Amino acid sequence: MARETAVYTHGHHESVLRSHRWRTAANSAAYLLEELEPHMRILDIGCGPGTITANLAELVPEGEVVGVDVEPGVLEQARRETGGRGLTNVRFETADVHALGHPDDSFCVVHAHQVLQHVADPVGALREMRRVCRPGGVVAARDSDYAGMVWYPRVPGLDDWLDLYHRVARANGGEPDAGRRLRSWARRAGFTEIRSSSATWCYTTPEDRAWWSGLWADRTLQSSYARLAVEGGHATLEDLRRIADAWREWGAHEDGWFSVLHGEILCRPS
Repeated sequence: MARETAVYTHGHHESVLRSHRWRTAANSAAYLLEELEPHMRILDIGCGPGTITANLAELVPEGEVVGVDVEPGVLEQARRETGGRGLTNVRFETADVHALGHPDDSFCVVHAHQVLQHVADPVGALREMRRVCRPGGVVAARDSDYAGMVWYPRVPGLDDWLDLYHRVARANGGEPDAGRRLRSWARRAGFTEIRSSSATWCYTTPEDRAWWSGLWADRTLQSSYARLAVEGGHATLEDLRRIADAWREWGAHEDGWFSVLHGEILCRPS
């Protein structure tokens, strides 16, 4: 089975984890929640620091959640997150979505949030997710779509940011406009029963603008994304400084509004 060859564009800098720790099942997996029952066994792929994983574990108190990620260090943060909540029905493993170390039909729900946009073979990943999902269960995936992100005011440097991000992510083997492709990928992976939807995050209050613009300004200058942009010849340090300044300019604007589009799929193995 193929192994993952794409590079995780964002890395695990604090500015990235700042965003990941904000995520909850309510704001990032609402489309899935009505499917959950207390006894279910869930596999949470690309769990990161574990905030969504912890919420899922709270929603299946008679079941179990297994969180997996390719980065062992971030799993330690996930263990601290769930341990601090006193959760005993969750555990974490290092794993690659292209080759999950579980038998066929192991889980009632197989969930991946913001994962498929970063992998080399999203169709193969969905096939592997399907393999470990029980008949009658559900495979759930949600991914952002960068070309569907919109903001106001039109600070020119943010157009440059979006163009740069597309180039860097695709050079790393990913697909930043994954949200619109999820249904197509699921069909190619062999699913015939697919429910598609979309949802957004929206940042417009002064606090939200400061948080969102601040983490992207920091990410633009300090994360793996910044290093890959420069080393790949996509941008200079001066370009990155200018884009970071544009993020801060947008964040300080009283009319500031930013919407992040996500595609979502719920797939039932036949």
